[in-house]
Amino acid sequence: MSETELPLSFVMNLAQNEAALKKFESMSKSEKANLINKTHSVHSRDEMRNLVNSLSDGTLNI
Repeated sequence: MSETELPLSFVMNLAQNEAALKKFESMSKSEKANLINKTHSVHSRDEMRNLVNSLSDGTLNI
């Protein structure tokens, strides 16, 4: 998987969280790259869900 490739679990969680998807779409290229880098250190479904939820509720620090 390349550094810019989105993990499937991230995409699936985004698809289930419309607010997070809209937030992701509005992010700058560098913000998206930082977030994608964070997804590569996630090791479970719950962690990925929490990461996506933190994106939608505004608690994610990028």
